[in-house]
Amino acid sequence: QVQLVESGGGLVQAGGSLRLSCAASGGTFGTYIMGWFRQPPGKDREFVASITWSGGVTYYADSVKGRFTISRDNAKNTVFLQMNSLKPEDTAVYYCAATVLLIDIKIPNSYHYWGQGTQVTVSS
Repeated sequence: QVQLVESGGGLVQAGGSLRLSCAASGGTFGTYIMGWFRQPPGKDREFVASITWSGGVTYYADSVKGRFTISRDNAKNTVFLQMNSLKPEDTAVYYCAATVLLIDIKIPNSYHYWGQGTQVTVSS
């Protein structure tokens, strides 16, 4: 059983930056593919980014490509999401998730473990 705790959300002006962190405990972190999803107000949860076990391969949603960077530190059991050039449409609750299989990793149902989420609000 893996527990995930996100942090780093907040209120930022458009064009600003935030760095989200997700600390994992209760499992072998290096065996999990990690992902970030977000849920804008009134909308479904959507894929943002994911990273494979050693961090060698990353995937991004088209809407964040070139602005967001996912990374991980397996020694610290933590995954990060660096968000630059933020836009009002990035406003959402951001969730960290973990899965063991590299299958359909852009789909929320493919992930076994979820954090509680952290709010990111971008003002215009």
